Amino acid sequence: MAKRADYVVPFRRRREGKTNYKKRLNLLKSRATRLVVRPSNKHMLVQLVDYKKNGDVIVSTAYSKELKKFGWDFATGNLPAAYLTGLLCGFRGQKRGVKRAILDLGPFPSVKGSRSYAALMGAIDSGLKIPVGEDVLPDEKRISGKHMSNKYENITEKFEEVKKKIVRAFKK
Repeated sequence: MAKRADYVVPFRRRREGKTNYKKRLNLLKSRATRLVVRPSNKHMLVQLVDYKKNGDVIVSTAYSKELKKFGWDFATGNLPAAYLTGLLCGFRGQKRGVKRAILDLGPFPSVKGSRSYAALMGAIDSGLKIPVGEDVLPDEKRISGKHMSNKYENITEKFEEVKKKIVRAFKK
């Protein structure tokens, strides 16, 4: 007869592949606000999150669908939309007193020049201090949408227009 269990069931979020607790612990040890970037195929979610004992507290959030309010008529899952979403979240976080943060990519891989780093660059351009190596950030041409100008006629002009609207909305 067995006297003890030989198998330990992992935490539910670990089993589902949602949380890497080792990575999470290292992020929480820094005691800094986390810039959480979660891309999907169609949209981007960018949040500034603080750790509290009772659970994480979301300081500010921006979803790429919100860019429509600022006049963005293009897809919300591309590189320029990711940058604008990061910019929007960064300004909202600064309004609530966030000065610095660290990047939290969660279960997503770190890919040089990706949408995740475009969102990070948007948050940095909003004025947040986030440590990052310059070599992983996307090129300015890709952020402004010049690589998509053959598919979309006026994407670079619209990008600059929406960026100015976001900056004006928070610089009052």
